[in-house]
Amino acid sequence: MERNLIFVLLFLFLSSSGIKAQDNDFGMWYEAAVEKKLSKKWSVTGETEYRLRDNLSTTDRWSVALGGSYKLMKNLKLSGGYVFLYDNRAENLDLKSDGLTPNKWTPSYWGVRHRVNLSLTGSVDWQRFSVSLRERWQYTYRPEVTGKRYDIDEDAWIRIKGKAKHVLRSRLQVDYDIPHWKFDPYVSMELFNAKGGLQKMRYAVGTEYKLRKKHTFGVNYMFQDVMDDDDDMVAGRHILGLSYKYKF
Repeated sequence: MERNLIFVLLFLFLSSSGIKAQDNDFGMWYEAAVEKKLSKKWSVTGETEYRLRDNLSTTDRWSVALGGSYKLMKNLKLSGGYVFLYDNRAENLDLKSDGLTPNKWTPSYWGVRHRVNLSLTGSVDWQRFSVSLRERWQYTYRPEVTGKRYDIDEDAWIRIKGKAKHVLRSRLQVDYDIPHWKFDPYVSMELFNAKGGLQKMRYAVGTEYKLRKKHTFGVNYMFQDVMDDDDDMVAGRHILGLSYKYKF
């Protein structure tokens, strides 16, 4: 009965994520991380990530991160960290209100972003299911870039001003432990809220395989539905993710 239920959840997830199949891009995300357990409650992590977009033809970004976590109690964890991001910003043509006349054109360029985050994650177990909710506050600062945007009316290059952004990310995840099976599945949904309301949603389904308690290999499929986010101009994106973590 439990196994049938998890397959029903996976089917519903895949059906809903395929609704917006038009004008979507396919990308891949690669992650590698190390985690050191300092005590029963404290641990530190280091992570790097590389992303591809435009149907795997363009580097989207790479990043490195450092973080730590503290277990407040059995099913409640506090964590935080810093991320350095180097983005390949996509070309963008801004049109005037008539939808036809060009206003500003921004060619593709590389830019830096600095990010800090603070998270609180709670979980509850029921039979072979584990349900977790993560609330994350995220602050990102993008420094000013000079000479990257062309103002068509003024016929001159102008600056892209620095920008700070606060985001609240809420992720609900359900894991299932299949008896005598090492590839246990999970499904998740994450909401990104910022000034102005909901910016994007992520739906994911995946699995992890643990080897000798130190090595964890993961694979997942994600659909990202973007409503209003200038850091991700693609209206929707199908993503295949591969990950590896080493614990010591």
